[in-house]
Amino acid sequence: MDAIGLWMFFGAFILIFSGFPVAFALAGTAIIFGLIGLSTGHFDALLLRAIPDRIFGTMGNFTLLAIPYFVFMGGILGKSGLAEDLLRTAGLLFGRLRGGIAVAVVLVGLLLAATTGVVAATVVTMGLISLPIMLRYGYDKGLASGVIAASGTLGQVIPPSVVLVVLGSELGVSVGDLFLGSLVPGLMLAGLYVVYVIVRAALNPKLAPAMPAHELNIKPAAMALQVVRAMIPPLLLIFAVLGSIFFGLATATEAGAVGALGAVLLALANRKMTRAALWDVTLSTARLTTFVIFILIGSTSFSLVFRALDGDLYMQNILANLPGGVLGFLIVTNLAIFILGFFLDFFEIAFILLPIFAPVARELGVDMIWYGILLGINLQTSFLTPPFGFSLFYLRGIAGKQLATTDIYRGVVPFIFIQLFVLILCVAFPGLTSLRAAGP
Repeated sequence: MDAIGLWMFFGAFILIFSGFPVAFALAGTAIIFGLIGLSTGHFDALLLRAIPDRIFGTMGNFTLLAIPYFVFMGGILGKSGLAEDLLRTAGLLFGRLRGGIAVAVVLVGLLLAATTGVVAATVVTMGLISLPIMLRYGYDKGLASGVIAASGTLGQVIPPSVVLVVLGSELGVSVGDLFLGSLVPGLMLAGLYVVYVIVRAALNPKLAPAMPAHELNIKPAAMALQVVRAMIPPLLLIFAVLGSIFFGLATATEAGAVGALGAVLLALANRKMTRAALWDVTLSTARLTTFVIFILIGSTSFSLVFRALDGDLYMQNILANLPGGVLGFLIVTNLAIFILGFFLDFFEIAFILLPIFAPVARELGVDMIWYGILLGINLQTSFLTPPFGFSLFYLRGIAGKQLATTDIYRGVVPFIFIQLFVLILCVAFPGLTSLRAAGP
């Protein structure tokens, strides 16, 4: 079998790691190797006429419409003051515990993940609010930064997750099933974060002291009212979005539209919806959506030429004949994604590798929902792994002189191991991802 397709694969990565934007690196590689394929007679020029049809087919993908809806929802909620209210309330609830503020950050990160699913907004908001508080009360800088960065990434595996929407589209499976199947692993991650914080605080109380008693002097009735005001709105939004999917009332895209409308109503109720805020959120949503679409156009062109050169057959032959069968395939593909997560965004990884991995997984009889959730958990680590983890950049950007870069890197390492531990558990016990939606 001719290895020209394999050279095309490596050529794309050479361009990407040379600093070219991923969309243009993929499209450029497709053009270069398309010309090579034409000149060597690997395929006819008529094949290239399929590229516009493939691009328009991608643009017409109804599932991908959920991406701008969920991104818009997250942006609006970031402007609504929801995170501030949640952090303030959770801090009062858990402040008497050693490590209580860090526990509050994890729980708020969990709730925000289930309402926004946008890492940047969650990490920046929680960093701006909770980091100064934790440092003022004597929290270890590494622990404080690690908790904020890790909790902010929960939105990548807790539904409604943009990562799972992309995975569902690329793997050809129900996004609703991915959402429901990821609930248990996502809750396990949040639970293990809390356990880690509590254990660290118990072993060394100086790392995460409790809040002073005089700052927790609030009457029970006032506390109960504050909990209701802070918790009920996000819980209603979670039920509207996820409940409509899990009970079969809506697809993920339709639920995204419901969530976007609900977020606007919450912002209006909190009197935080201004014309400037709406414009900023709309513009950022358009930018991210355009970024995704351009990568999709590049990857579609790349995929067409790659298959015409039999590159997909070459790679699939290698992956399908790895030692260890399914387990060997899982180890190699997850290891490849984990390593690339040090350098590339999850969109880029998904659009480049999944078209190669998915057919092999089906050929090996792998449950695609299970496989998608494993990849989702793995892709989540790409936001934490130094030196290019996006959560680390977001936190570094708002921390200023409060944190050194080494503090952030040191703090996230234990949480990376927790994520890998949950990934191993899901591989060993597939039943953890066996929940399925009853949707349309």
